[in-house]
Amino acid sequence: MLWQPPLGPQYAGMTEGQLAEAIAARREELGDQLVILGHHYQQDDVVRHADFTGDSFKLAQLASEKVNEVGARYVIFCGVHFMAESADVLTPEDVAVILPDLSAGCSMADMADYDDTVEAWRQIHEVWDGAGSDVRVVPITYMNSSAAIKAFVGEHGGAVCTSSNAEAVMAWAFAGGTAPKREGESIRILFLPDQHLGRNTAAAMGYDIHRQMCLWDPQTSEPLGGNDAATIEGSDVILWKGHCSVHKLFRPEHVDQIKVQQADMTVIVHPECEYEVVQRADISASTEGIIKAIDAGAPGSAWAVGTEVHLGNRLASRHPDKHVRILSDCQCLCTTMYRVDPSHLLWTLDELAAGRVVNRITVPPGVRRWSLVALRRMLALTGGQGGARQAEPAIAR
Repeated sequence: MLWQPPLGPQYAGMTEGQLAEAIAARREELGDQLVILGHHYQQDDVVRHADFTGDSFKLAQLASEKVNEVGARYVIFCGVHFMAESADVLTPEDVAVILPDLSAGCSMADMADYDDTVEAWRQIHEVWDGAGSDVRVVPITYMNSSAAIKAFVGEHGGAVCTSSNAEAVMAWAFAGGTAPKREGESIRILFLPDQHLGRNTAAAMGYDIHRQMCLWDPQTSEPLGGNDAATIEGSDVILWKGHCSVHKLFRPEHVDQIKVQQADMTVIVHPECEYEVVQRADISASTEGIIKAIDAGAPGSAWAVGTEVHLGNRLASRHPDKHVRILSDCQCLCTTMYRVDPSHLLWTLDELAAGRVVNRITVPPGVRRWSLVALRRMLALTGGQGGARQAEPAIAR
């Protein structure tokens, strides 16, 4: 997590109304120089000022498109650090991508450290080299990872995936990825950093979660991520021990309880949830998939949603003709994204109006290059769409 300097006292003393009015005025002043993006998990008083809302990758793509359309010089990404990095990779180098609060990180992305990944890669290959096996490992990283991890994957013949196209990317990898699978060759996958998306996706493809997968713990002092050589050799998918702190809060008993309380309620959860939760749910879908399913639901239908609370509450408000609730009564809040608030958004706008660019997120050239390779491999599999629908215009200001 990066350190965010405290804001001046003038921001702390402003009311919600004053902040909203000042943001709108600055937004008008900066005009087409600026694009503001708001992730689905953002709080409403930030999202209201965004030009577009969406998931992380679609917003990064949209930033690139809009910058080229209107000649914008600045992109403010109201999300977390890895999202701003992706936007920087996809936009021209002379465009400044800004994160309103530098401490808005992602705990899941932070669980996959570059040096730990390099060491895991070395140890994994030592196992198969020692066994004399004809094995090729294809690394896949979830979009929710640092640019450094995306670059590692790109440089080692792998690709990025989203929650909606993870199965397509896994199938590509098992077929050989960048090079067709040779006769007698065995393809294995190293999946970073979310064990649950990796496990749920591979299970849906028919892989046994106990016999054909193992969990690599980068934090253990034990060799091979806490596994023995036989376990590594027998695993088609090596899952990195990472998780989303929000989706980890949903438990199998929450689904069971909902089903007892209201049998006709459809439980729809994100595949970042644990395997047992996904198995009990009626539907597992990406963030965009959850939105699309509820949008298409019949009036009067009932939905229990296993995802971040701001999105869940927004869906409930958007569909008063349906019963939409969060799967669990706990506050399933993305606390790091919550650090981006109206005060920090106004501060970045004030600084831009004064000719100062603050909190610029810049990906180094070498990392940028290989990250783009990994992203483009994914796009080649999904027709350039990343497996998600077009981001939506945000609530009108």
